[in-house]
Amino acid sequence: MKTAIHEKNFNMSAETAQNPRDPMKNPFAPDDSARHAIWEMLVPRDIDAFLAADWSMVEGDFIAENFTGMNGNFDPNPQKWTLSFAALDAYRDEWLRQATANRSTEYAEDPRAAIFSATRLEEIEIDGPAALVRKKFDGRIKRADGGEDRMLWQTLYWCRESAEGWKIAGFVGYLPYAGS
Repeated sequence: MKTAIHEKNFNMSAETAQNPRDPMKNPFAPDDSARHAIWEMLVPRDIDAFLAADWSMVEGDFIAENFTGMNGNFDPNPQKWTLSFAALDAYRDEWLRQATANRSTEYAEDPRAAIFSATRLEEIEIDGPAALVRKKFDGRIKRADGGEDRMLWQTLYWCRESAEGWKIAGFVGYLPYAGS
């Protein structure tokens, strides 16, 4: 279903959402249909697909034509960022590699709850049929071996509105993030 948004909305966020934050609840009201749909795509659907290592759950969320993904390599210097994903297939392969490795890890806590708690997606800037989305990660998942997996980075997505809804056109990911 296509969402018609013609006005320019800058710095719209969910700062007025309930306090304390429920990380599993969409902070955007259903009547803010564009932001609500983008959050659903980039948080619960992405997390569930990753934990299942099932690309088919998110494959339809991307615009394959002209997809570009950059890797910030956790470095604040843009000179060290790389064009790691010049096509969606390259990103899919890396996503599946990481998801498969994650599935083989034994955790001491519910990884779904831990990833939700680490994830913040509260800033979505929309300009007509385009959106800039800021997704931040700041948390840990305790492993059964006594260690932990640290999540501390941010990703900037650019999304486009299509006849089928909002889709991911590309991103700059693995950017350094100082945390909240």
